[in-house]
Amino acid sequence: MSDPVHSHAALLEQEFGTVPDLIRFNAQARPDQAALVKDEAVLTYGQLDALMDQIAASFQRDGVTKGQSISICAGSSIAYAAVFLAGLRAGIAVAPLAPSSTPESLITMLADCDAKRFFLDTSVAKALAGQTLTMPVTTLDGSDFGQTLEAWLAPAGSVPAPVAIAPEDPFNIIYSSGTTGAPKGIVQSHGMRWSHTGRGGGFGYGPGTVTLLSTPLYSNTTLVSFFPTIALGGTAVLMDKFDALGFLKLAEAHKVTHAMLVPVQYRRILELPSFDDYDLSSFQMKFCTSAPFAGTLKADILRRWPGGLVEYFGMTEGGGTCMLLAHEHPDKLHTVGQPAPGHDIRLIDEAGKELPHGEVGEIVGRSPAMMNGYHNQPAKTSDAEWYSPEGLRFIRTGDVGRFDAEGFMTLMDRKKDMIISGGFNIYPSDLEAVVVGHPDVAEVAVVGAPSDRWGETPVGFVTLKAGASSTADQIKDWANERLGKTQRLAALNLIDVLPRSAIGKVLKRELRDQFLAENTVA
Repeated sequence: MSDPVHSHAALLEQEFGTVPDLIRFNAQARPDQAALVKDEAVLTYGQLDALMDQIAASFQRDGVTKGQSISICAGSSIAYAAVFLAGLRAGIAVAPLAPSSTPESLITMLADCDAKRFFLDTSVAKALAGQTLTMPVTTLDGSDFGQTLEAWLAPAGSVPAPVAIAPEDPFNIIYSSGTTGAPKGIVQSHGMRWSHTGRGGGFGYGPGTVTLLSTPLYSNTTLVSFFPTIALGGTAVLMDKFDALGFLKLAEAHKVTHAMLVPVQYRRILELPSFDDYDLSSFQMKFCTSAPFAGTLKADILRRWPGGLVEYFGMTEGGGTCMLLAHEHPDKLHTVGQPAPGHDIRLIDEAGKELPHGEVGEIVGRSPAMMNGYHNQPAKTSDAEWYSPEGLRFIRTGDVGRFDAEGFMTLMDRKKDMIISGGFNIYPSDLEAVVVGHPDVAEVAVVGAPSDRWGETPVGFVTLKAGASSTADQIKDWANERLGKTQRLAALNLIDVLPRSAIGKVLKRELRDQFLAENTVA
């Protein structure tokens, strides 16, 4: 792609292209524009394109070829982003791993993806001390655990041999959180990421975009915002670790236009007494995904924070995505929106039979953005698929929902989180919506606990607002007065903080295990 006069719009009209090719276009059209910003460091598009070539040439020098994999496990940095993007240019599948993983889990994932080189930073190196790694190690921040990035690089000006990339070629391998068992490697293709990038223009991504990335680069939550930013010529500002006040300071200083945040981040930002002191007028669009997003919180964001608000409901595995343009549908904040254009979302029952609108069932989806499958796990790939009567492949979400008459999806719960008590299906989200209405409750999570009498019974975990004085029994009694007879909480516990994954998902299995270790329910 050598002609700099094309527009992004014209390039995106192609049936298929690649993110590295769009970055090259950006480097030719606007070489001095900032592509990546971290603290005081800035990398322009011209510099990023040259560094990607240098890193890609280094891979080829070492015999890491198209279709093979590398892995990165580190905090967000310019070097991290450059290595990721350069791997894509060389046709290499990138497996970004969570630094919060246990050393044993990291070793397992590295073996599963068959990483030919492993990039890490000092904190991960310390966590892996004493572990045996079977692949070469490169450090992104000068750690002496392996060869430094600077020492490993081919000479400046090195250019890789061209690599032909097809839509079905693996782009990255994103590992599931592992909160429900061993992590699964989700193989996403270049075609899937091209589809994600193509929809970016509709949300204002372009050369004037400044996106603040406050979630880690290993997370698909981050990547669905990062790639449209960097592919369409915007500036990505990286946060090493999220903190609410730091986010506001960076947003004001960089005149941020776009951000992807998870619900707990929005809540913590809006709770700051100084929130209204910051100028956020540059914001054009904010996004949210990865965890249940309360309608009251959406309403507060719309009222106090400039720019549009879009909620995504979908999975790293792809399939179907629902989108709620909250600023356009303020009467639908209790929903996760409607199927995105070109996405086919249906509901099925336990037997796999399709259900009509108005019925409650498991959500399955089909779209141009679908995973190739789980890496090295064909049986689990098959388990995640549903085929329609027409023979079309859908991805099962494991989530339970219901369409209303206007085609908006109300999300009930994870299928595995549904509580069956005395033969009745109880959705924890229904109970949580009631409990959080108590004036002293900040957050709540409801899980099912075994019960000799009912099979399962709901128990709640609550964090209190600052200065609140209600007891657990007072909140439980208040909630049970407002819940149906079959929904009533058997117990409620006050805790300091709900356990969460690195991207804000409440770890309900930990709460359930904690309760079972401390209590017996009749």
